[in-house]
Amino acid sequence: MQLTLLCIGKTGKSFLEQGELEYMKRLSHYVSFDMVVLPDIKQAKSLSEEQIKVREGQQFLDKIQPQDTVLLLDERGKQFDSLEFSNYIQEQFNRGGKHIFFLVGGPYGFSEAIYQRANGKISLSKMTFSHQMIRLFFIEQLYRAMTILKGEPYHHR
Repeated sequence: MQLTLLCIGKTGKSFLEQGELEYMKRLSHYVSFDMVVLPDIKQAKSLSEEQIKVREGQQFLDKIQPQDTVLLLDERGKQFDSLEFSNYIQEQFNRGGKHIFFLVGGPYGFSEAIYQRANGKISLSKMTFSHQMIRLFFIEQLYRAMTILKGEPYHHR
């Protein structure tokens, strides 16, 4: 199973990038995981929020195949505690398939086409975080989920 975090725009903060790299390295012991960063939309200042979301959505769709599972990291998604999230990840693995994409939208969220394509939505918190910070939080939670599934002591109950 291949897992990919697909996001728009660079993180831009070295402390976040260092955290991402650390948890990606840890994750590599459990699962094939990568992060693909799509470029920011050019000349975005001359576009409406909706136009930006549509263009970002097309970039996402260009990377995803029809058979892939697509899970959005979205404030309106289902919230889990860490144990529930690990069970959710196991359920995704059990469904089979070869590739799960987790999408982090740009600052305006997702286009309607992406919502229509999605197989599910996950919310990491009721709070709002920058789309750059969500990447680190998600990768850490995915790592935590893998250690829970393996019965390792990273997560303290």
